[in-house]
Amino acid sequence: MAIRTQQSISGFIASDPQLTHTAKGSPRFYARIGQEHFRREDDGTFTRLDPTFHDLVAFRATAERAHERFAKGDSFVAEGYVRPYTSERDGQSVDTEEFVAKKIGHDLARTTYEVDRTRRTEATVERDAPARGTIDRPAPELTGERRATPSTLPSLGL
Repeated sequence: MAIRTQQSISGFIASDPQLTHTAKGSPRFYARIGQEHFRREDDGTFTRLDPTFHDLVAFRATAERAHERFAKGDSFVAEGYVRPYTSERDGQSVDTEEFVAKKIGHDLARTTYEVDRTRRTEATVERDAPARGTIDRPAPELTGERRATPSTLPSLGL
């Protein structure tokens, strides 16, 4: 089976995150994000260029969790897609785009944090990766299998 991929984006939260609600009442997370850019020089060094800034949104439970966990300056990695839209600025229609994050988390390469592995709900079940070459192995939650207790040591990024 092919590996499923989606678009991704990484950067930093450049504005204070906002939590609003759509017309249908769904939570909507919004933040202005920045992306650093570098140019490789002939001598092998890199020159930092000006960052670019973009809009990032998330909806429903992802929006609520992102609003609880992210603050201005945090580095992140998100999976989702780019959505073009038209907005009005100074009486003119402007074509622009936003990144719609389906999944978002802190960038492990740039963030130090601890992982809380306590169970969130009874429905949360740990999963083992199937052995290499195993195609039709049932999911662990269907067989009652459990992984050994995970380490209680914090996960750290460098």
